[in-house]
Amino acid sequence: MLALHAPIVGRPEVGTVVIQPTAFCNINCTYCYLPDRNNKHVLSQSTVVRLFSELFASGWTCPELTVIWHAGEPLVVPVGFYREAFETIERLRPQSVVVKHAFQTNGMLIDGEWCALFREWQVSVGVSIDGPQPLHDANRKTRSGAGTFDKTIAGIRCLRSEKVPFHVISVLSRDSLAMPEEMLAFYLSEGIDHICFNVEESEGAHVSSLFAGSELRQRYETFLRTFWHSARASGRVRFLREIDLAIARVFRPNDAPTRNIQTEPLAMLNVDSHGNVSSFSPELLGLRNADYANYLLGNINTDTLTQIYEACLRSLMFRDIQAGVEACRGTCEYFSVCGGGAPVNKLFENGSFTSTRTSFCTLTQMVPTDLILEAFDRLERSWMETNSPDAARPTADALAFGGGVIDSSVTQTSQKAGHTAVQPSRMP
Repeated sequence: MLALHAPIVGRPEVGTVVIQPTAFCNINCTYCYLPDRNNKHVLSQSTVVRLFSELFASGWTCPELTVIWHAGEPLVVPVGFYREAFETIERLRPQSVVVKHAFQTNGMLIDGEWCALFREWQVSVGVSIDGPQPLHDANRKTRSGAGTFDKTIAGIRCLRSEKVPFHVISVLSRDSLAMPEEMLAFYLSEGIDHICFNVEESEGAHVSSLFAGSELRQRYETFLRTFWHSARASGRVRFLREIDLAIARVFRPNDAPTRNIQTEPLAMLNVDSHGNVSSFSPELLGLRNADYANYLLGNINTDTLTQIYEACLRSLMFRDIQAGVEACRGTCEYFSVCGGGAPVNKLFENGSFTSTRTSFCTLTQMVPTDLILEAFDRLERSWMETNSPDAARPTADALAFGGGVIDSSVTQTSQKAGHTAVQPSRMP
C-alpha cells in the first residue's frame, strides 16, 4: 500500500458544500442522532446569496463542486425554494466551476413535481431505505410510531417511472447483517441497482448496540462478501459503493495521494439553516460541545469565508483532528487507504478526536480493502493457472460492477457526504 497523504496547504480546496435547508425531519428514526429535528426554521435565500458569493469570490472551489442538500428532511422545504436557490447559484457560478446538486431524502414526499426538478437540474438523488418492509419499518418510523416503508417505496417507484436516476442507502442493523441474500432480492425486485450501506453507528446521543459485540467485523465481512459476490453474479447491480469506491482507493497511481476531506479544513463546508458554518465530518453540524465551541467556525451571514478559514486553523478542533491523523499515520497499516479516519466517529466511539482506530473505520475501510485484495489475489491465481506468462495480466477494473473502468483519478473516497455522483452520501 502507498504511504502518501495530501498535505494541508495554504488555501482550502472546497469540493463539497453540505447545506441543511432546515433541521426539521418529518419522521423519527430510532437511530437518528440529530438533536434539533423539530426545528422548522428554513434557510433564507439571502443566506444562499451570501454563501455562494463568498465561496465563488474566494477562488477556493474545486473545478467540480457538489452541493448536497441534507437535513433533517430536505424535501419538507418546497420545490420553489430550490428552484430559486439553484438559479441563484447558477447566476453566481464562475465558468471555471461545474456545480452538481444532490439530495439525500427519506423519499416519502417524492412526486412528479420533485422529479421534474431533479431532471431539469440533473440532481443526484439518494433515498434512505433499509431493505424489505420488516427491516425498514423496524427503525424508520413516523412521529406516531408507524412504519414509513409504503411511502418510501412509492417515492422510489415514482423516480423509476419518471426515469430519474437514484441510489439507495440502507442502514444495516443486527438483523439485516444476517440477510445479504434477502437484501439483494429486495433491491432486484424494485429495480434498485446503485446501492450503499451504512452500518448503524454511534453518533451524538445515539449509541449503537451493534458495536457492543467483538464479532461485528466478522459478521459484516461475511455480509459484504456474500452480497458482493451474489450481486456480481446477478448481473443486475451496477454500483456498490463499499466495493467500487474502495477499489479506487486501493488501486491508484503511485504518485496519487490519498485525500480525506473530513480532515482537511473547509474541504467540506457545512452550513445550517441559520448560516452557521462547520467543517470536517458533516454530522458535527448541530451537535453541542462547549470545549469545541459546538463545532462551529463562524456564521456566513456575518463572517467572511477568509475569517471562517482562519478561525478553523486556530481552532482546538482542527488541532486535535490533525493530531488524530498523525496518530493514524504512525500506527495503522490502512492509512494510505483512508488518510486518517472519520473525526466524528473517533469522538463518539473513543471520546477523542486525537484517537485512532474505530469500529467504523474497521468496517468502512479495513473490511472492504481486505475483501478486494482477497478477490484480486484469487483473480491473479486463476489467471496464472490458465494463461501464458506473456498474456495481459488482470487489472482491478475486473472487480468493478459491470466490468466498468475505475477512474484512477478518484482518490478521495470519504463515505461521508461526498461527491454523490460518484460517491453517495453515507448519512441516513
